[in-house]
Amino acid sequence: MTVDDCFVLGYLTKAHGLAGELQALFDVDDLSQYENLDTLWVERFGSLIPYKVEYVLPLMHKRNRVIVKLAGIDHIDQAETLAKSKLYLPLSMLPPLEGENAFYYHEVIGFQIIDEEKGALGNVDTIYDLESNALISMMYQGKEVLIPIQDAFILRVDRNKRCLHVRLPEGLLEVYLEDTHDEKADDGFFETDLL
Repeated sequence: MTVDDCFVLGYLTKAHGLAGELQALFDVDDLSQYENLDTLWVERFGSLIPYKVEYVLPLMHKRNRVIVKLAGIDHIDQAETLAKSKLYLPLSMLPPLEGENAFYYHEVIGFQIIDEEKGALGNVDTIYDLESNALISMMYQGKEVLIPIQDAFILRVDRNKRCLHVRLPEGLLEVYLEDTHDEKADDGFFETDLL
């Protein structure tokens, strides 16, 4: 199994207790679909290592955080060596998407972003999945621009041409391109100095 055959499920954050359990963050919408996993692939030194899963327990009041027990990891020292490792599952385990414009975040990385008015803007660099909202990050004229992932702004996903067609909110690009550095305020000279 290679990274190209898989999607990133999340990552192991730290050891939990003394018996080899680990805390993990699963980057998913519905955690319940991943509570009965048989195997997880853990990225170690550039390779994916399969581990049998003994159990996955959701952490109450912590969004997408779970306790994972991997077979053969029975001590805190073993668990700590796996902390900060990415977790993978085969692409075949991705649940089907609803709607033609729905997409998995990982699949649009590198897609060209095309605004209905301004045309081609840049490429999807990364996706920030925040609790309040998910954001597409792209570079535009040397500045990072964040686009909210909302139905009102994402018009169409063209997987064949690897394009994301968008309708940017009015003034969004200008906000990022404005020079927020006020040179007059920093030069030590103000109009009040003349009075």
